[in-house]
Amino acid sequence: MSTIAHHRTRQRGITLIGLLFWAIVIGFGALIVMRVFPTVNEYLTIKRAVNKIVDSGATTVPELRAAFDKQKEIEYSISTISGKDLDITKENERIVIRFAYDKQIELVAPVYLLIKYEGRSN
Repeated sequence: MSTIAHHRTRQRGITLIGLLFWAIVIGFGALIVMRVFPTVNEYLTIKRAVNKIVDSGATTVPELRAAFDKQKEIEYSISTISGKDLDITKENERIVIRFAYDKQIELVAPVYLLIKYEGRSN
């Protein structure tokens, strides 16, 4: 009987508590990704729209703001900023459009995630 006991190997694996811990960690990570992805998509859409407007040939500030608002109507994912929120300047005879905004994402009440986005035209 003692020979059988010596041949047994110690079982290895994950415990139920370890499994629950990793399930919670992965679930919370997935929740954050699902909540953040739409805001990243909106930022990239705004950046594309701003670059498109700069390349469109509009020269005055009101024309640029109106072009952004028109682009905003086409792109359904832009909801955070409008044409009046754009900072429009000229650098080296080239129009530069800057934008910045904050996005608050509710993870689980009362816990929020604050993301500060900012960008500029190429």
